[in-house]
Amino acid sequence: MTPWIASAPVSFGVWGPHVGPADGDGNDLLAAMAAAGYRGSELGPTGYLGDPDRTADLFAAHGLVPAGVYVGLELAAGRWSEEARTGFELACATLRATVDRSSVPGAPPAPIVLADDGAPGLDAPRNPADRPSGLDDTAWAAAVRVLAEAAAICADHGLPTTFHPHLGTFVESGWEVERLLTTTDLTVVLDTGHALLAGTDPVAAVTAWGSRVDHVHLKDVRLEPLRRARATGPVPLRSWWSEANVVFGQGDVDLPGVVTALQRRNYAGWLVVEQDVAPHGGPQLEEFCDDQQHNLDTLTAMVSQDGR
Repeated sequence: MTPWIASAPVSFGVWGPHVGPADGDGNDLLAAMAAAGYRGSELGPTGYLGDPDRTADLFAAHGLVPAGVYVGLELAAGRWSEEARTGFELACATLRATVDRSSVPGAPPAPIVLADDGAPGLDAPRNPADRPSGLDDTAWAAAVRVLAEAAAICADHGLPTTFHPHLGTFVESGWEVERLLTTTDLTVVLDTGHALLAGTDPVAAVTAWGSRVDHVHLKDVRLEPLRRARATGPVPLRSWWSEANVVFGQGDVDLPGVVTALQRRNYAGWLVVEQDVAPHGGPQLEEFCDDQQHNLDTLTAMVSQDGR
């Protein structure tokens, strides 16, 4: 397996309501990724790095290859809002411009990473066996139409798509991923953290999902925050999510097992290192940089050992 290892702004606190460390901006984050030795990065929330031209310029300036961009969709609504469609088109335009400026021969594709945006009430950890909490057949059929429309928009921009099963959404548990695979032609992201916390063994998922896995997010997570959240009742995901994410080697994910399983099937896509962390509002860039250097070094050693 030739590793194409990418970082992501989420590893520097850029996700949801967070905007990263107070002592660093998007330019600083990309500089840190490049200095650590990452070959690429996902783009982060649309607009975080600026408009399409600005984003493309930053990637080119730091010699980073785009590894995709995450975009949530309103699957429960079963339709597009005007705001959602406009935002989706902008995400496609931003990734297209960045690919045109900074992609290199031999690099894996940079996909639009589709995901469900969830709905009120889904923040609490769900029981993987609780099928009534998922979308019913009628709602799922409408969601599939939204996904097909999204894939068509991406194709118009010359971009591939893949789908990210995500905790706290309607495509979270193993049975929901299986329904996605049987009712659509979409490929999927293996996110080791979201999979484990949703009750799916990430190593087994490499085999079960097979060639449909074409993009990988590598996280190490601890199960204890999830257990506490389930024990105390409905708890917003954001209240414990950052606590669950830890540097490689400190969590409950069998990352060496995942790397070995990917090697066995000759996976050649991106390995995106993610450690979803929340900034505390003060200087934190150096801390984040140290953690992401550790994660890269740890993963590189795993890949090298596995490739012998």
